[in-house]
Amino acid sequence: MKTNHAFLISIRPRFAEMIFAGSKTVELRRVCPKVTAGDLALVYVSSPAMELRGSFEVGKILTASPLALWRKVGKKSGVTRAEFLAYFKDKKQAHALVIKRAWQLPAPVGLKTLRRNKGGFRPPQNFHYLNRNESSQLVSLVVLQNN
Repeated sequence: MKTNHAFLISIRPRFAEMIFAGSKTVELRRVCPKVTAGDLALVYVSSPAMELRGSFEVGKILTASPLALWRKVGKKSGVTRAEFLAYFKDKKQAHALVIKRAWQLPAPVGLKTLRRNKGGFRPPQNFHYLNRNESSQLVSLVVLQNN
């Protein structure tokens, strides 16, 4: 897989589990990251897990009104129609990152390990773009932790 860019994305445990189980194939966002098809999303699972658990390759990015987006991806989103509309309340546009393929790490890397081995690591509130050096550091850390 050739990626253009990598970014760290924070996802709630419930949704991360669905992504890695394959039942959730779109990631909903109120603010769309500046990403393109082929980019790599490193999945940081938020509290209470607080760990880097895996990644996914971004397929296409869909943007539409909330109702139009619900019609396109609602059944793939892992939420009910009511949850979907509440999430996008007062938004004119809604965004969905299509998950081309996802994979879990053999063993998640916890927040304490991330902070210890990658000084200054801060989990993203939403998402955080990674430069080449940060991407390399995280990949190296994952390899070390899982060997």
